[in-house]
Amino acid sequence: MNFSDLQIENKLKKSIELADFKTPTPIQSQSIPISLEGRDILGTAQTGTGKTLAFTIPMINKLIKDKQAMALIVCPTRELATQVMATVLKLNVREIGIGNALLIGGESMQKQLRKLGKRARIIVGTPGRINDHLKRKSLDLSKVNYLVLDETDRMLDMGFTPQIEQILNFIPKEHQTLLFSATLPNNILKISQRYLNNPERVSVGSLSAPIDKIKQETYEVSQDKKYHELINQLVERSGSILVFVKTKHGADKIVKRLKYDGHKADAIHGNLRQSKRDRVINGFRNGHSRILIATDVAARGLDIPVIKHVINYDLPQVPEDYVHRIGRTGRAGKEGSALTFLTPSDRSMWNSISKLIDPNYKPPQRDRGQKKSFRVGKKGKAPFNKKRKFNDNKKGSFRDKKKFFKRDDDKKSNFKGKKKFFKKDEGKKSKFKDKKKSFGFTNNPKYFGKKTDDVVEKDDKRSSFKGRKKFKKRQRPKKFSFKKHKKK
Repeated sequence: MNFSDLQIENKLKKSIELADFKTPTPIQSQSIPISLEGRDILGTAQTGTGKTLAFTIPMINKLIKDKQAMALIVCPTRELATQVMATVLKLNVREIGIGNALLIGGESMQKQLRKLGKRARIIVGTPGRINDHLKRKSLDLSKVNYLVLDETDRMLDMGFTPQIEQILNFIPKEHQTLLFSATLPNNILKISQRYLNNPERVSVGSLSAPIDKIKQETYEVSQDKKYHELINQLVERSGSILVFVKTKHGADKIVKRLKYDGHKADAIHGNLRQSKRDRVINGFRNGHSRILIATDVAARGLDIPVIKHVINYDLPQVPEDYVHRIGRTGRAGKEGSALTFLTPSDRSMWNSISKLIDPNYKPPQRDRGQKKSFRVGKKGKAPFNKKRKFNDNKKGSFRDKKKFFKRDDDKKSNFKGKKKFFKKDEGKKSKFKDKKKSFGFTNNPKYFGKKTDDVVEKDDKRSSFKGRKKFKKRQRPKKFSFKKHKKK
């Protein structure tokens, strides 16, 4: 089957030929004829199988036939929305005469408003920015009769469920819906039952298994030696490399170290502005930077055919994201490789990923000695040691130690004896009183003729509390008021 065999408008056939699309992929050959009939589709396929063209061709064909109709494509990320719009423009929509608007965050709102003002009939955007325009009343979805929810599982993972429901409230009840997802969890099935009308199930390949042409490898390494091994892999491998890390801070940190070591690298993550993201992706696509360090923001929707290798520097937080990560290589039937670094702390997550890929997978059983090594560093009880000697086996057991705590009344070295330090001895003069006799240096020769006792008495009077009470008891008038003097 070729695209020329499809029952579509001649204008669209010419556009497909000019765009150099020749033979459809399995997902395209299965879903395009069904969607041309106007039926809803619940489609699942591995990433990189050409899902974008599967819903773009029927959409444009429908808009050519119905001059008043509109189409809305909702994507989880800015990158995916940008690439969907690139496919739309590749089909020469401008020559066909259908207006379009890309509604994503990080770009000028005024530019988007101008596009919407020119009667855009193809709307591609992310849930957040689409809702912003709906609140501003700059976007009218009352004529939308073709809706596409792309990478729906990713949108639900990112928490876009309430925003998608808000968008659906503005769309007429009678419309065609195409829901595409890489995986098919229970929440996707619930949404399909609620919003799709008797959908046709289209599935290509396994939902969880990665593409067969991707060579997968693992490398066990300790956390502190990860970076050094990354350098070794970058030197050994040729071609462009996509490295996945866990955090935004980690991505920036590795890029700095790589640049210091003489490698051309860039980072892409959620903190970058849209203009910066576009520059980084274009630079990587054009070969300006050979290495791209990315968080899971780029795991889906990043369609760069030049990626030859994917390295999982850190494991993903969700097992399904592993499939989408390594799906960035081996696009459109090409071969690729995926390397994953595994540390001792990654064991449980790697078992979950392996079970997702292969349901019959059984985790390897560790020896007893290995179990002990993984307990090191964890808080909890110390392991039982048979060789440890307890006090019961010694002569100085706990019973003997009671003698230490027993109060011996016969000896004066006990606590009672220590009270002597605190008792005042009236017969003897205290050391503090003797110290009062010694005074500091003076230049006054008459000073030594005075009696020291007088001086001590004066000091005692000053320091006595009774002397201070006199100051407190001095008589004061109860009421005091200023006399007002009038001018005569």
